[in-house]
Amino acid sequence: MSRREIREQVFKLLFRADFHEREEMPQQMQFFFEELGQEENKDSIYIQEKCERILARIEELDAMVNQVAQGWKTTRMGKADLTLIRLAVHEMKFEEDVPEGVAINEAVELAKTYGSDDSPSFVNGVLAKLV
Repeated sequence: MSRREIREQVFKLLFRADFHEREEMPQQMQFFFEELGQEENKDSIYIQEKCERILARIEELDAMVNQVAQGWKTTRMGKADLTLIRLAVHEMKFEEDVPEGVAINEAVELAKTYGSDDSPSFVNGVLAKLV
């Protein structure tokens, strides 16, 4: 899988987290990979580990977003937008191998596919304030 495809799969798996209890996530991850028809390989292991790292920092990521998102606390954001923002913030702040510009651009591109018409500009605006 390309990095873009991996990022998209991470987004899809993270998106489930807002709809399930933390204790259910191991089972949700299993369902996710079964639906993908993907055996355990380096990509699936990377996707799972990245999701776990992000989920472990959700409160910290949300606090960073809440500091800059004027009038839009994370509790009011659309789930797709919020998931994309969390993913990008994690990449920008905790992954040295992902340049900030790449993290923002990838989040905006995914917002065009999975968000509303306003999602790309909203995601870009929030993330630009964090840079």
